[in-house]
Amino acid sequence: MTEPLDPYASAALRELATRGFIEQLSDAAAIDAALATGPITFYIGYDPTAASLHVGNLVCIMAMRRLQRLGHRPIVVMGSGTARIGDPSGKSELRKMLDPDAIASNVARIGQVFGRFLELDGDAAAIVVDNFDWLSGLGYIGFLREIGVHFTVNRMIATKTYRDRLDAEAPLSFIEFNYQLLQAYDFLRLYRERGCTLQLGGSDQWGNMIAGVELIRRTGLDAAGPAHCLTFPLLTTTDGKKMGKTEKGAVWLDAAMCPPFDYYQFWIGCDDGDVRKLLAIYTDLEMDEIDARCQVQGAALREVKALLAFEATKLCHGEEAARAAASAAVQAFGAGDDWSAVPQVTVATPNVRLVDLLVDPAVAAFPSKRQARERISGGAVKLDGEPCREPDRELRAEQFTDQCVRLQVGKKLRLRVVLGGSP
Repeated sequence: MTEPLDPYASAALRELATRGFIEQLSDAAAIDAALATGPITFYIGYDPTAASLHVGNLVCIMAMRRLQRLGHRPIVVMGSGTARIGDPSGKSELRKMLDPDAIASNVARIGQVFGRFLELDGDAAAIVVDNFDWLSGLGYIGFLREIGVHFTVNRMIATKTYRDRLDAEAPLSFIEFNYQLLQAYDFLRLYRERGCTLQLGGSDQWGNMIAGVELIRRTGLDAAGPAHCLTFPLLTTTDGKKMGKTEKGAVWLDAAMCPPFDYYQFWIGCDDGDVRKLLAIYTDLEMDEIDARCQVQGAALREVKALLAFEATKLCHGEEAARAAASAAVQAFGAGDDWSAVPQVTVATPNVRLVDLLVDPAVAAFPSKRQARERISGGAVKLDGEPCREPDRELRAEQFTDQCVRLQVGKKLRLRVVLGGSP
């Protein structure tokens, strides 16, 4: 791997580097020259292993957005073919095998997100393809003769993902071992049929991506120019946690799995030390403005976090949803009694113990009753503005106006909870 050039000649690499998107480049000088010479076609793959992408995946989508706005052409590869195998990258055990119907459902839901961030019309219009379209038709013997011959087991087990698994004496299935070949073949196919010369992805994909670069070279199909790859860093928070993880789990991009208010609150709740990094990656604000705004500290930084939350939510859910979330946040965390814009959930039973309410799926304030009891006893929970330290207190619908209790948990969670209503 060559060292990055400073400064880059291409506006694209300068933009990515300035905003913190670059981890590794297979050949920095060649990638820089290609991006500076004219529009290139690049791709990023997403295996539909869940019904939604999350904030971690959004790093790649925002990088595609940056490159497309500079005139380069993105290809989104939905990996419903490779999802049938399971990517072992970053995993210590075999991924759960998904059935075809679940994969198809995930593809349909995930596919809706890209139109929010990418242009689907125009000269640099993004296209979405599915690798099942070409992988499903491969004959096993033919694939081994055409593609498998270019791989050595020695080289493959040197890949960090496989090496870590073997060093730990953890099982590595034969089906997982094939994943690298299939991802490499994706790159070869896109290079050959769509003139795609650059693959982008997370840093955990480096071994798979280099395999694709090498496959194109070894097959002698690089007459149109060499293929390259670029990876993004694994984003972590100031305290070392993986970006996009909360007590409730992943921060999803699908509003049905993470409502706009919760999405907005995720950004509001970021650590002070992460604000500049998150503004650079997750918003369209210019870097000069970002640097100027991030000069402040303490209470003044709250306004910058609010800007981050608004801009990030606007990109993902639209301006109307972002304004509604901002308004709800002011109501929920301000001194007033108006909670009309605060998210409302419903639990089926009209009578419920407080500890049970906090772990109810509709509320999901805590993952366990033990933790809920501890936080209630510690004074972290308020009902209609009043602290409640009784985990076993029974809440009855008739106690509250319109059967609705205003629930506050810590500094971040605010909900209107309707007791005994219809979900």
